[in-house]
Amino acid sequence: MGRLCSQVLHSVSSTQPSPGNTPSSSSSSYCLTVTSSLTNFTCVCVCVCVCVCVCVCVCVCGVFRDPRLSRCLTFSRDGTLFGWCNGHSVSVVKSSDSSIVSTFDLPKTALLEFSPLNGVLVTWQPYTKAQDSPQGEANLQLWDLHSGQLIKALYQKKVDSWCPSWSDDEKISVRSVNNELHFYENNDFNSIANKLHMQKVSDFVLSPGGQPSKVAVYVPGSKGAPSFVRLYQYPVLGGPTAALANKSFFKADRVAMQWNKKASAVLVTASTEVDKTGASYYGEQTLHYLAVNGETALVQLPKNGPIYDVAWSPNSAEFCVVYGFMPAKATIFNLKCDPVFDFGTGPRNAAYYSPQGHILVLAGFGNLRGQMEVWDMKKYKQVSKPQAPDATHFSWCPDGEHVVTATCSPRLRVSNGYKIWHYTGSVLHKWDVAAGSELWEVRWQPFPEGSFPERPVKYQAAPSELGTTQAPPTQAYRPPALRHLPATPSAKLHEEEPPQNMRPGVSGEKSLSKSALKNQRKREAKKAAKQESKSEPEPQSDSVPITNSQSEPSSGDPEMDKKIKNIKKKLKAIEELKEQQVSGKVLQKNQLEKIQKEEQLLKELEELQI
Repeated sequence: MGRLCSQVLHSVSSTQPSPGNTPSSSSSSYCLTVTSSLTNFTCVCVCVCVCVCVCVCVCVCGVFRDPRLSRCLTFSRDGTLFGWCNGHSVSVVKSSDSSIVSTFDLPKTALLEFSPLNGVLVTWQPYTKAQDSPQGEANLQLWDLHSGQLIKALYQKKVDSWCPSWSDDEKISVRSVNNELHFYENNDFNSIANKLHMQKVSDFVLSPGGQPSKVAVYVPGSKGAPSFVRLYQYPVLGGPTAALANKSFFKADRVAMQWNKKASAVLVTASTEVDKTGASYYGEQTLHYLAVNGETALVQLPKNGPIYDVAWSPNSAEFCVVYGFMPAKATIFNLKCDPVFDFGTGPRNAAYYSPQGHILVLAGFGNLRGQMEVWDMKKYKQVSKPQAPDATHFSWCPDGEHVVTATCSPRLRVSNGYKIWHYTGSVLHKWDVAAGSELWEVRWQPFPEGSFPERPVKYQAAPSELGTTQAPPTQAYRPPALRHLPATPSAKLHEEEPPQNMRPGVSGEKSLSKSALKNQRKREAKKAAKQESKSEPEPQSDSVPITNSQSEPSSGDPEMDKKIKNIKKKLKAIEELKEQQVSGKVLQKNQLEKIQKEEQLLKELEELQI
């Protein structure tokens, strides 16, 4: 443990800001927690201070030292408290000075969570049974952080939805019990204030913000009936007209539901385990929109393929979807589910909005190379394009200026470490885990909303001793036999689409309907064709123009002429395929089979022309 701390301390300053206080406008401080394994467990909290001159220094604001193996760690929502379990007990400390708040004798704790106002600490441990206790022990505990007393012990066998959900003011909390929802008020978990009785509630999401609280519930389909998602407003949970909105759909084995920040709408990503069309190995996904005013819609995605990620903008007025077979598309939609801006195609599978919503990062992690595209969301202009290979974690700093990428175990057990970036692509700090060690988790210290105001987007790279890592331009694969030849556009395996603004009237034109726009394009094409015909000089010839009927010899038998024409058409298509094959394009199986039929078609044509 001392070995790791000395490595961090050697690279940091001795200045100690106060992360528990609201940062000033001239300088900001925020905390990064790193969990790593050496011989023993070590949890280090590193604070990064950003000055006005964008000069970044790293300093220790509080070091939580524990030589024992850690099971879990978490910050409170406002970042003032930090808790972890070391396999012997659960400890809660203040982030500002590391002073102990509470300690609980819970050696088997695997998950921790604070309530929004830090009134309750929730701990969960795996459910077990003993010979003297066939029912098992209550494995979900709720603790009063002010007194340290146990509020309630409950049974929670499944790890899914293990933690109760709270409204931001802690007036309402809800948990799923035996496929129904139990509501509690004012942290009184000894009495159920209300219930949502519905057959087989599989998942739910409580809305963010204060009152009135809303809840989105999902019920999977059965016996030919469709699945559905419904929105309710507490406490009106019963009756045929209680639902604010309802959306039914087939093809859903599971769903992911996301409220926007204002709690006015929900995005539902419905997924199936198997794609019956055979187009995708990973199943099939659809995206649905539900609003609390009753509006529902299926979000139409222009490109076929899986939906990799869906993210609401913090302004709650638009959302980003990353979708389609690789290279994937990314599109911004408004609340009418109309496309606003298309980022084109690229190697990406994730979208991350900054906390202020002024910057969007489109990234390709996992089995992709780690390319990140940083976009200014007010101008729809790309800021930078850095690359973080082998990254398994990405998160925004609360200041909206910095991000952290990390390679963590067990996703990857080699080359573990993390990097702190400025959004302009500069690497400001880098830390690699020693050989034989693993990095388990990296997370920023949260801050209350409004602590960091939005700053103007800069396009010039921030100064850094570590420099930038811009992604190198990618090139299409070319077979060895064609590498000595000049590259041609047809050699590309995938044609990439450029970004495009899809808002009507962005170039000063009036907004037109689809039919009017179609007619306008027809008129423009007709006008262009007429001008082109006028510009070409007419051939000076006294000969009679040859008609189509005279251009090809006729056999006198209309049926035979038709067969000859069809064969010539097929031969022409084969010639085009052969040209594509020579240029390096990889042909599909059915295209190769067409080429093999060339000799047979030539023989048939020869017999017909005799």
